[in-house]
Formats: sequence, structure tokens, C-alpha cells
Amino acid sequence: MIKIQFFASLRERLGQAKMNVEYNGELTVEALKQQLLTRGEDWQALSGNNVLCALNQSICKPDTIINDGDEIAFFPPVTGG
Repeated sequence: MIKIQFFASLRERLGQAKMNVEYNGELTVEALKQQLLTRGEDWQALSGNNVLCALNQSICKPDTIINDGDEIAFFPPVTGG
């Protein structure tokens, strides 16, 4: 099982803070993102280059491999003033 969390505007757009998906073998962060994009129009919020991702609370790249039991978080860039 892969645990997925959504933060800030992504959480608002998708209407959920977290979800679980079955682990079906080797999967990259980008491949997971592509699977999520097929869920409908609202999920296109994940498609931009401005969406960041963390694997087990560490920023990761799109080609990072996800393992069973991992936690993935998607979030927009944070700005402050």
C-alpha cells in the first residue's frame, strides 16, 4: 500500500487530504502522478512543474522509485514574506 497526502491548494482542489493506493510493483513518482491524472479534471492540478513531491518526508525527483509502504506527499511551492 502507498500512502498519498495532498497539501494546501492541492488538498482543496481534490477535496481530500490523503488516500491509499495498492502497490503493484516498481513505480516511480512520475508514474504514480500519471496514474492519478487519469482520475478526472480536478486531478490535473498535479500536472504542473510547480508541484513538489516528498517521499517519506524528503523532497524527491520524478524518477524516484516508490516502494510498498512508502508515503508520498504532493504540495505546491511555498512562498513567504
